[in-house]
Amino acid sequence: MPLVSRLSDHRRAAWLRVLAAALLGLLLLGDGTAAAATADPGSIGVTLPTNGDDPGVTLSLLGVFTLITLGPSILIMMTGFARILIVLSFLRQALGTAQVPPNQLLVGFALFLTLFVMGPTFERVNDTAVQPYLAKEIGAKEAVEKAQVPLRTFMLRQTGRSELAMFVKLSREPAPRTEADLKLTTLIPAFMVSEVKTAFQIGFLIYVPFVIIDMVVASTLMSMGMMMLPPAMISLPFKLLLFVLVDGWALLAQNLVAGFNT
Repeated sequence: MPLVSRLSDHRRAAWLRVLAAALLGLLLLGDGTAAAATADPGSIGVTLPTNGDDPGVTLSLLGVFTLITLGPSILIMMTGFARILIVLSFLRQALGTAQVPPNQLLVGFALFLTLFVMGPTFERVNDTAVQPYLAKEIGAKEAVEKAQVPLRTFMLRQTGRSELAMFVKLSREPAPRTEADLKLTTLIPAFMVSEVKTAFQIGFLIYVPFVIIDMVVASTLMSMGMMMLPPAMISLPFKLLLFVLVDGWALLAQNLVAGFNT
């Protein structure tokens, strides 16, 4: 078995080298692909700038690649994904089911709940910024500014006033008079802290009934003299039964979604 494992590792490494060489070849043939895309309107290609002496070109490319790399993380931090994932993690720990549901399932559940919660916000971003930009009615800078408005409204609605005031004070800048004057660099950290705070509050409420079950089971086992029997082994079926009887998953999803609509 170790020999088979090593052979599979070598084969995997060989495939990775082939893929790396293919990607390098595509990058080297970027100019040819761009030219072909220009000749054939139905093809897909990327037009790379040819003026390498202009430092603005290099900075633009660097900014684009940085945005592609950090874009998903920035988007996650500006939505309700963090709150939902933390609450689901608290629920799994309160149940005491170790890795059930697995991490992949929790992340997928949190992602689709986030898409459901953020659906109206994303629709406004698409209607006010993306579609006008694709129709060449507005420029890129104006599209970015208009796309910030729905996200800013969503984050402000979920951000606590104490967290917002704290970060405004830490920024050492004049207090904003309107919501539009509030910088995203101040709003996003306040939103993140507020989301984590709310998630921990919900986690506490989730933990309470399961802790009561653990205490009752532990006290019962101790009174019966079964001190060597792990209480978690006996309390786990009762916690699962309670969670199923109250339709816990639907109840949790409903309250999570309703919490963002308030």
